[in-house]
Amino acid sequence: MTTRSGAATTFETQRAALADVVAIPVTPFAEDGRLDQGAHRALLRRLLDGGIRTLTPNGNTGEFYALTPEERRLVTELTIDEVGDRGAVILVGVGHDVPTAIASARHARELGAQMVMVHQPVHPYVSQSGWVDYHRAIASAVPELGVVPYIRNAQLGGARLAELADDCPNVIGVKYAVPDAARFAAFARDAGLERFVWVAGLAEPYAPSYFSAGATGFTSGLVNVAPAVSMNMIEALRSGDYPGAMKVWEQIRRFEELRAANGSADNVTVVKEALASLGLCRRDVRPPSRHLPEDERAEVAAIVAGWSI
Repeated sequence: MTTRSGAATTFETQRAALADVVAIPVTPFAEDGRLDQGAHRALLRRLLDGGIRTLTPNGNTGEFYALTPEERRLVTELTIDEVGDRGAVILVGVGHDVPTAIASARHARELGAQMVMVHQPVHPYVSQSGWVDYHRAIASAVPELGVVPYIRNAQLGGARLAELADDCPNVIGVKYAVPDAARFAAFARDAGLERFVWVAGLAEPYAPSYFSAGATGFTSGLVNVAPAVSMNMIEALRSGDYPGAMKVWEQIRRFEELRAANGSADNVTVVKEALASLGLCRRDVRPPSRHLPEDERAEVAAIVAGWSI
């Protein structure tokens, strides 16, 4: 957790946790459509047993926007309870309107979470100063927690992040998910490369290029299926073995292409289909996601079988 020195709060544990594979667990559903708590716990244990030490309940791979407020709270509670004393750091996804995001962040804090990730605002009209105001309100409400903005807005300038952190020193990391490595490099330097922990928010496909520009962690949905594959990539990147990282990239390329196709329409669906092929959870997703056609189901199963999980 945090330590206090005078009025300053440091977040060494949280910063270290962001410089890693940041897993985004799926939210499995039962046949009746409700959250499958048993399967959810089992998938979390599988991640922890696979060496994962940073978990983001209520991320996009967890179908954040398809969950009810009660389900989002339950996902947080299940995750924190399942982690227990195993030493993993929990980064809870929060968002929607400001009061809802603050309430979710405070709920996470009360349960013992160490950080919150603030989803990119989905309001159709987002000004840069309004982006700062939105995150300032949330971060100021939970000064004990590390705060990680999830940035998908290519128009946002790095100076705005620096402005936010000037007011809220608990803003310690960034999940950057604009698919442009050059823009990421410029944004990180404009905001302060050493000031924040930079997480490649577009997962393994973008991790090598983003690491070359200053990222030290990456998010992953694939990790639900094959924790060892994601761990192989982070280990290669940490050691500067870019050829080794690209071997992993080649191994997962088709899987991630299926997830990214048609504007990432099947991003979660492909992960759940892979898990279903392994008998780990049902393939069910909620609208606006969809089930895969039969031919793509077979392709996903074949890819996963080739990984020898």
